[in-house]
Amino acid sequence: MPVPTRSRRPLVVSVLGAGLLLTGCGVWPSQATAPAGAVKGRITLGFVNGGTTEFHTCLQESVERTARNNGVHLFTANSRQDGDTEVSNIEAMIARKVDALIVQTVDVEALKGDIAEAKAAGVPIFLTSVAPDDTSDLLGAVVVDLKEVGELDAGWIERDAAGRAVSVAVIAGAPGAASDLLTEAFTQKLPDNAEVVASRPGMYDPVKARTVAAAMIKDDPGLDYAFVANEEMAFAARKAFDAAGAEDVRIVTVNGTDEALAALKAGSLAATVSNSAADTGELAVQNVVSLLRKDQRADRIDKTPVRLVTRDNADTAPLYCPPRD
Repeated sequence: MPVPTRSRRPLVVSVLGAGLLLTGCGVWPSQATAPAGAVKGRITLGFVNGGTTEFHTCLQESVERTARNNGVHLFTANSRQDGDTEVSNIEAMIARKVDALIVQTVDVEALKGDIAEAKAAGVPIFLTSVAPDDTSDLLGAVVVDLKEVGELDAGWIERDAAGRAVSVAVIAGAPGAASDLLTEAFTQKLPDNAEVVASRPGMYDPVKARTVAAAMIKDDPGLDYAFVANEEMAFAARKAFDAAGAEDVRIVTVNGTDEALAALKAGSLAATVSNSAADTGELAVQNVVSLLRKDQRADRIDKTPVRLVTRDNADTAPLYCPPRD
């Protein structure tokens, strides 16, 4: 499978929140009452985002919104799915001496050296969406249970196929821990009557996904189902299938955006698994603040709630992106 480019790209850093006012959320405890070792005074965080998909955009909006609401000074940067840029971004945040760093990583396995470097510099890292097996060097994480996400989509196909012999195609994301875990969980949960006839990365790129889907339907014109690793690629795959006269291919996917909920109601998507970017961003900032303040109520490793969404329950799906101010 192709791998993400490691070429160096320009550093992208912005500043949010200079001169923010305190809110009633209580994130500035008095110097006298703060527990030993707790960060005192105003907290400064860095957020290194991994890409520019709708998930990444909504995640950043949620992080920024929650930081504003909690009187937190925030620096942001975007790695644009490039591992070398992520390294540069993290080094820049360490140089800014932020109190902690939230990272939506490009590749959690490749990040291990950066986690150690940041820890040595006194800047703990908090991860969103995924985390390594060993989290001892992390401040914490808010993870999406990608295994559960993949299994929920596979379970829907199992129920819908109802024992019939069916064919399934997989359009993965970019090679790496997150996409690999998601697709492996999906394929392993499929019943014996469901055969995976093709599996290729779409690189979280709708143009690439449409090309991949067109090739898949050409090779397997009787395809029954497609699992697509995010909804932006799913919409592109839908266009490719429809253009080939394969309107009956049922697509299951991931995220739970407003556009996807409308597509479920219209019948162009069959199922999705909601994992709200709004929830992930909010939990990340709140938990980082609590952990830095030594608040014992905070969970080091927390989970974003996930839920299977179909036409039948689309009206009650959770909000994916935070409301625009």
